[in-house]
Amino acid sequence: MKKIIVIGGGTGQSNILRAIKNINNIELKTIVSMADDGGSTGRLRDIFDIPAVGDIRNVMIALSEDESLLAKLMEYRFDNEAQELSGHNLGNLILTALINNSHSFLDAIYQMSRFLKVKGEIIPSTSIKVMLSALMADGRTVDGEHRIRDDEAKIERIFYKNKVYANPMAIQAVLDADVIIYSIGSLYTSILPNLIIPDIRDALNQSKASKIYFCNAMSEDGETTDYSLEDHVQALYDHTGRSVDIVVFANDEIPEGILQRYKEENASPILIKEKKHDYKIIKLPLLSYQNNLIRHDAAKVQEVLERILI
Repeated sequence: MKKIIVIGGGTGQSNILRAIKNINNIELKTIVSMADDGGSTGRLRDIFDIPAVGDIRNVMIALSEDESLLAKLMEYRFDNEAQELSGHNLGNLILTALINNSHSFLDAIYQMSRFLKVKGEIIPSTSIKVMLSALMADGRTVDGEHRIRDDEAKIERIFYKNKVYANPMAIQAVLDADVIIYSIGSLYTSILPNLIIPDIRDALNQSKASKIYFCNAMSEDGETTDYSLEDHVQALYDHTGRSVDIVVFANDEIPEGILQRYKEENASPILIKEKKHDYKIIKLPLLSYQNNLIRHDAAKVQEVLERILI
């Protein structure tokens, strides 16, 4: 039975997990970024002095045995009429209550995972509240994940100003893994915040596991404007000292109308610009376009993963 780890954060990680949770004969674990500090998650972090719960909630729902009414309720967000609750997500509030009741972030995750019958193990990359920082190309330092996302300058590198201690479970999971998957998602604010934690970075460098990167289909305004596939992989190398073995790339022909919509948000398709690479590139149609949004299709991702993992 192969031991698989998915590393990331945000909706991209959840999409990958929905694809992989139904693959047989694997032991699945996922390491989740704790850098989120915006929206409901950021408010709860500040009020209760707890780690970020939003990406943990997303992953729990994605890995639940059946995304039933209860799982859907976890996604419910209160509107402006709720006043103090406005903008808060019900799942975030439940996790916060569990943390306060058990006085343990990890125990709260365990309890809620059992309740939702989660397939696999959810591991926060760290159990402490962290603040992500970025050095921008213009020399400025920007603090806070949501501020980094909103800034339009090119990112040189991301880092933590204060020492961040990795969750020991995350370190061991990396060392034990047969396959490590870097999920689709925001490169600098969802994937790399896990990998730059020193003990996790060291474990990745010791690991003999195959490393697979699911490259994004589209660039993100500011964060990866004009990035190629090679630029994404180079950023992974620059922050960890290790490259990847396989890159999975969606080569779909995206409808022009959808491309125009993304162009208005300064997003463009990721391209392959070089002919020779030190890593294998698997190119397949992997996308779907529900509600005019470009997403990796779970069934297609599952199919390619099953081929890779055989």
